Amino acid sequence: MPSLFKRVAPVVLLVTSLLSFSMAQQATPDFSRAQTEAVKFLSQLVKIDTSNPPGNETRAAEYIKSVLEAEGIPAQIYESAPGRGNVVARLKGSGKKKPLLLMGHLDVVGVERNKWTVDPFAALIKDGYLYGRGSTDDKAMDAANLEVFLLLHRLKVPLDRDVILLAEAGEEGTPQFGIDFMIEKHWEEIACEFALNEGGDTPEENGKVRYVGVSTTEKVPRGLIVTARGTSGHGSVPRMDNAIIHLSAAVAKIGMWEAPMRLNETTRRFFQQLAKISPPDKARLYAHVEDPAVQQKLRETEPAYYSMVRTSLVPTIIKGGFRINVIPADAEAQIDVRALPDENMEALKAELARLINDPAVQITSAPNNLRPATPPSGLETDAFHALERAQQKVFPGALTIPIMQAGATDSSELRAKGVQAYGIEPILTSEDIKRIHGNDERVQIAGFGKFVEFLYTATLEIAAEK
Repeated sequence: MPSLFKRVAPVVLLVTSLLSFSMAQQATPDFSRAQTEAVKFLSQLVKIDTSNPPGNETRAAEYIKSVLEAEGIPAQIYESAPGRGNVVARLKGSGKKKPLLLMGHLDVVGVERNKWTVDPFAALIKDGYLYGRGSTDDKAMDAANLEVFLLLHRLKVPLDRDVILLAEAGEEGTPQFGIDFMIEKHWEEIACEFALNEGGDTPEENGKVRYVGVSTTEKVPRGLIVTARGTSGHGSVPRMDNAIIHLSAAVAKIGMWEAPMRLNETTRRFFQQLAKISPPDKARLYAHVEDPAVQQKLRETEPAYYSMVRTSLVPTIIKGGFRINVIPADAEAQIDVRALPDENMEALKAELARLINDPAVQITSAPNNLRPATPPSGLETDAFHALERAQQKVFPGALTIPIMQAGATDSSELRAKGVQAYGIEPILTSEDIKRIHGNDERVQIAGFGKFVEFLYTATLEIAAEK
């Protein structure tokens, strides 16, 4: 028996090694082909106009459902209202660990067609870019999620977790049709431990990825309405209680006021990591970000970083009057407040009332403050470390840096349910970033292809059988 064992054991080891090698080879996609297919998905999604309002996301959900079902993957559409569809599909794992959710939203913001140089819904490809509304926000995420989902299925990747695909409605200002509806009515379909969503930052400079920014938290939309009231009258007679004058003075004070700066775990590490990869003059700023002089410098030269460490208040809309010769009885301004997650809004309103110091002016909360304020997702979780490992494989030489988004995403609702949600993004230049929600929105095809590779690698790191 011992001699037989000695003869058989090496054969068993060889077969085991060959099987392991075969499975590893099988789980390595042709990412060139994957890019081509994902671009096709993205093109088809961009061509479906899901501008919100009205949304009409069901048409895009039906397209994704048809792709999945053609591959033998069941998918279900849940409508929160006629035309407001959310599509869900699932790849079963062993159940050893709780599910991973790959999510993106199907609706897009509207367009000013006369300011675009291309048809915003034609998905035109030129000069290495795909142009169109939603090409980055957020149909690139939907297309990448769909491609990764198909690769896992085709390659029969063994999973320790279920992997769930969610393409949802209503993210652009109407979450009651999307994530809120899914959590309230169909939570069991999307319940998960980790989620990968939009909201990161992968900036490219001189053809090289500077860092991979993973969003672990975000500022919270908390709009305010500032109203001034006075006496109406003839425009030829100046009045001390002119509502427009009182409102203008109040808005000027708010616009010039600085909320206190506060670092949290995410922003503290962000600036520490950013200092490591920046030129000496910038590194000195980021290493001393709490210095008031540095804050002033950031306010002048890098307002996005300045905003990242404080609640920001930006006047965006002023309404008042209807004829040049009539003094209106009231006037109103809307303030876009992006609050730090731990901001006490009642205390903030009281501070602004003291700042304005005018009994003719009132401050109230806007009615659309729908997003919950939640603690950040952790930096020491399996998912965050998996994203770090995936970054090292796909973008060697870069760093994984946690960031706090200035904008809002549906990750906040998931974090309120205890999910550790992380935002990631395709490779974008500074010019590409300017076009998000703007004119001639576009995504770099090669960068989008690398994003598909990164997302697939991260998904394997989080969900594949170990």
